[in-house]
Amino acid sequence: MRLEVKKTYKLFIGGKFPRSESGRSYKVEDHKGNHLANVSLASRKDVRDAVVAARAAQPGWASASAYNRGQVLYRIAEMLEGRREQFIEEIRELTGKSERQASQEVDAAIDSWVWHAGWSDKIDSVAGSMNPVAGPYFNISTNQPTGVVGAFAPQDSALVGFVNTIAPAIVSGNAVVVVTSEKFSLPALSFGEVLATSDLPGGVVNILSGKERELSSWLVGHMDVNAVDLEGTSNPTELEIAAAGTVKRVIRPESYERKNSKGSLQHILDLMELKTVWHPKGH
Repeated sequence: MRLEVKKTYKLFIGGKFPRSESGRSYKVEDHKGNHLANVSLASRKDVRDAVVAARAAQPGWASASAYNRGQVLYRIAEMLEGRREQFIEEIRELTGKSERQASQEVDAAIDSWVWHAGWSDKIDSVAGSMNPVAGPYFNISTNQPTGVVGAFAPQDSALVGFVNTIAPAIVSGNAVVVVTSEKFSLPALSFGEVLATSDLPGGVVNILSGKERELSSWLVGHMDVNAVDLEGTSNPTELEIAAAGTVKRVIRPESYERKNSKGSLQHILDLMELKTVWHPKGH
């Protein structure tokens, strides 16, 4: 009789796959309660490492042209399509969904990713503005990335909720540190394998698995995180108060419908800063 070797899913930090520095891991079970895989249990040091990686990667990603970011994101959608069967199987094993239901979730995630990729070079065309002023000046408002975003994927969504958490953050030039669903973490961690072989610079997306309650206060309280998306947190009010101490932008839970939708332009804009420039008119 052959002993099956269970896969250990690792963290995704700075474009690499480290184990948790603590050496901890936890078991993930399938929908029948059987041991399915081992997953790294992220620590406070892993949170700090992920923020450092995100901070280092963010300026380069933000300085890329919007067209280039869109091309990179679209390539990721192509790679997701190529690994579609893997994600369907992971979702089926974790959740007990039928093949049709799991296929619909994977397709929704891919469609959402493509939808977000398409917004990369259109954000300011729709949401920017030329403001009327009294005087010989141009007054232009434009949306700029906030910086490093700390995010928490919905706890009850295996893939599409995860995609709808990270895509709005990175499409505009932010970098993100995201904590996965504890129970349904495998598709999110497999997504890291897709990112590692794409053209996305290492550190733009950093994926941590583990206990949301344990990781949330460390990520939200980090001084080098500029915005936090609290969708997958169990104590959002407490965390919002903590975020106020370092003047972070905060996205409240259930601000957007993430489980089935393709996304929201407002979600993208809420993770950006509106900046206004004055310029004298020529004669």
